[in-house]
Amino acid sequence: MEVDSIFGPDSRLVYKHYATLYFIFVFDSSENELAMLDLIQVFVETLDKCFRNVCELDIVFNYNKLHSILDEIISGGQVLETSSTEIMRAVEEISKCSLPPSLPHVYFYCPWLQ
Repeated sequence: MEVDSIFGPDSRLVYKHYATLYFIFVFDSSENELAMLDLIQVFVETLDKCFRNVCELDIVFNYNKLHSILDEIISGGQVLETSSTEIMRAVEEISKCSLPPSLPHVYFYCPWLQ
């Protein structure tokens, strides 16, 4: 689908429908449509591994995790990783480093704050 009027010249749009979710990627003419469909497939597989049958509420309430997954797949317009297992491993490592929201009373030792 060409979308020159909205996103500029040489822009293309590819989408895929999974259950109640639509995933839409916009890219330029230098990319292959089938490669973009494959990238959407990797993204959805990773979301399914992360959320177990991903739905709208998973995306709405876990927007940061969704961005972490997408950052592990794509950075600076370049595809970095296409293995959903490796992507999940990296996202789990990132999650270990963050403070759980249910424990706001826990403090970490930061020597530069003394």
